[in-house]
Amino acid sequence: MTKVRKPLISGNWKMHHNHFEALQLVQKLSYLITPDDFAAVDVSIHPPFTDLRTVQTYLISEKEPIPIALGAQHCHYDDTGAFTGEVSPAFLAKLEVAYVIAGHSERREVFGETDEQVNAKVHAILRHGMTPILCCGETLEEREASHTEAKVTGQVEAGLAGLTADQVAGLVLAYEPIWAIGTGRTASSEDAQGVCGLVRTVVEGRFGAEAAAGVRIQYGGSVKPTNAAELMAQPDIDGALVGGASLDADDFARIVGYRS
Repeated sequence: MTKVRKPLISGNWKMHHNHFEALQLVQKLSYLITPDDFAAVDVSIHPPFTDLRTVQTYLISEKEPIPIALGAQHCHYDDTGAFTGEVSPAFLAKLEVAYVIAGHSERREVFGETDEQVNAKVHAILRHGMTPILCCGETLEEREASHTEAKVTGQVEAGLAGLTADQVAGLVLAYEPIWAIGTGRTASSEDAQGVCGLVRTVVEGRFGAEAAAGVRIQYGGSVKPTNAAELMAQPDIDGALVGGASLDADDFARIVGYRS
């Protein structure tokens, strides 16, 4: 199908940068990313929770708001309750958070999040008018055992359970092979396209052609300025979920401006 979706480049800062460092980084990005870049791609940054208010204030404090969308890395699926250390999606919405990552492999692998919990978070994010970035991906062992298709298909189907076709068309999916996250290893553009194409096929089979044509699918896993253009040229890759390279303003700006 024809690629008409506007790419989304997202920077996941993970547990890096205090609020002073976050402010310095977003200030630099606001100068490095050009109006032409913003016209061609959407951009979101996902700081730690302690940085969100600082970054949000800066993005809206200029004479003209800076068109970088504020994102969060995670949220709980309930609005309130006795969940020490968790963050409510309602609170994020009040800070004008636009995108929330759900089901990142580190949340699944390190903190034991289940497909059912991830699905509940996707529903909560949508309930508060924000857009989920739903992650999926396989381990090296699963890949070598030829289980990639089953693992990714299962995560996508479980994560989207109970949604409408219109909801699915408006959200973001992110394929992030676990073996390529923070390792310096990157799936080849052909491999990344193969799995992103599979994800779109799964969406089409469950929600129809319009939902499949509308949903944006990012690739995440050691995305760098040197490989961004090749990855983004693939027909089913509509952006990037960037980890380490998003911590450096120059590198992230170069990824955003991959067309030049």
